[in-house]
Amino acid sequence: MLHEYRDEIAHLKANDKHFAKIFEEHNALDQKIKNMEQGIEVATGMVIDELKKEKLKLKDEIHSMILKFKNA
Repeated sequence: MLHEYRDEIAHLKANDKHFAKIFEEHNALDQKIKNMEQGIEVATGMVIDELKKEKLKLKDEIHSMILKFKNA
């Protein structure tokens, strides 16, 4: 996710607790969705879609924080 911002992500994870928290939440959701899609965890398509929406919101917030950091 957002590999082009690797350095910025590393800095923000180390120095911004909120960023680190939402970044971890995003990664956890990503893994949960993958597990559901592979049948490792049971879920309906509707549940998976809702989790994907939540993950996208977190990604948007992460991206916004990265851009704000870069432009500061």
